[in-house]
Amino acid sequence: MMKVANDIVEWLIQSGTLAVLVAFLWAYAKPLLTAKAKTAKTEQSRQLWTLAEQVAEAAVNTMANRPMSGSEKYAKAVDMVQTSLAQSGHHITPEDAESVVQSAYEKSGLGDKKQKNTDNVNDTQPVLSK
Repeated sequence: MMKVANDIVEWLIQSGTLAVLVAFLWAYAKPLLTAKAKTAKTEQSRQLWTLAEQVAEAAVNTMANRPMSGSEKYAKAVDMVQTSLAQSGHHITPEDAESVVQSAYEKSGLGDKKQKNTDNVNDTQPVLSK
């Protein structure tokens, strides 16, 4: 029995069938592994962005009542986001930090306290032709 198994393995190696089989399996498995890695990276990025949004919301709410100018509050909130994420081992670009802080500010409703813009194009009356 062992001789038969040994003969089969030897035939697979000598005929090249084993090499073809390995090449076929690799060609089939490589796209699956690549897709799995890409999916994992996408999920990790999604979780990092969610964490950044939560940190930005906390930073915006913390800075809301500080006696500082708006640009100083914004810069401090961006710095808080980058520092907090860096402390937990995550790094984002300054542009991404600015974007997430701006988004958190817009979601917070803090900007609604100021004068609203009354120039709304949609509130105009139609022009009647004669």
